[in-house]
Amino acid sequence: MTVVLGWDIGGANIKLTVIRCRGYAVSDVKIFAEYFPVWKRGREKLPYKLKSMVERVGSIRPDLAAITMTAELSDVYFSKREGVNHIIDSVEKAMPTLDLRFLDVHGRLLTPDEARKHPLEVAAANWYASGWLASKLSDTCLLVDTGSTSTSIVPVVEGKVAAKGLNDLEKLMAGELVYTGALRTNVAAIVSHVPVRGVSTPVSSEFFAQSGDIHLLLGHITAEDYTVDTPDGRGVSMVEAAARVARVVCADLDLLSMEEVKTIASYVYEAQLGQILEALKRLTNSLKVDLKTSPAYVAGVGGEFIAGKALKMFGFKDVKPLSRFIGSEAAKATPSYALALMAAEFLKGRELRNWRLS
Repeated sequence: MTVVLGWDIGGANIKLTVIRCRGYAVSDVKIFAEYFPVWKRGREKLPYKLKSMVERVGSIRPDLAAITMTAELSDVYFSKREGVNHIIDSVEKAMPTLDLRFLDVHGRLLTPDEARKHPLEVAAANWYASGWLASKLSDTCLLVDTGSTSTSIVPVVEGKVAAKGLNDLEKLMAGELVYTGALRTNVAAIVSHVPVRGVSTPVSSEFFAQSGDIHLLLGHITAEDYTVDTPDGRGVSMVEAAARVARVVCADLDLLSMEEVKTIASYVYEAQLGQILEALKRLTNSLKVDLKTSPAYVAGVGGEFIAGKALKMFGFKDVKPLSRFIGSEAAKATPSYALALMAAEFLKGRELRNWRLS
């Protein structure tokens, strides 16, 4: 049996996929995800968190661990270079005996020493794994992954990942990265005004409410899906979420009714869809092919109610949840799952069977 790990080390969430293979076929997949805001918990604790997650794999020694990261953008690091090097060090401390490989923006799996020589090519390369996975489903397609924090839009053309941007800055400029997500986005980063009793009302720029509150109120997520810290440190009941949203306009539930708060939430949701639509317009205008006639795959915790809705509004006809092909848990951890599969095929030297459900 061959065992491969695929890590996606984010600044707020760490995801681990364990793929077991018998011969050239995938026999088992397990997904682990833990909320770990590195700026709160401390960068020095990262190796111990990684080690504790490895211990959940069991007694079988993995043959290979492949890693991608976005945590280097956290402001606990002065620069991406510092962040990448610290994450590499943390991975080596957590898994000192394993064969380690780090994904870069060209789809290469680099050794730790190679990764240290090219830190800016290793930084935020997780989108490549997602695009690579999509290319196994359709030669030409679009993958839109809306996670807790951001949305990654990856074009695939003629079997190749066709992203224009190779780092976060370039991807923001190209419409391939939108800093809007299903849980952690500050409402004040989505809208500057909201409707209150027919009046367009400015919002406070404080971090009073986040997108998780919006989607909880609208029924897009459950309390169990709300896996991140709340802005006020309180719970994730409907009333607590409504109180946070009311505070965005410097009000509370004595001043605003639940109905009025939900009206605000609906407006914020439409504005969030608008952020995705703007990025889709920018991206598709720069491509030589019309991706609207090709399949679009959606993934992440906000895949269907944010990414999928925006794609349909934009004119995509064939929008498919990635969960249909890899399962719901894997679709919420797409880069981790895709990287584990990529690493397994790298190790085996050929494509694997039985990785897709349909």
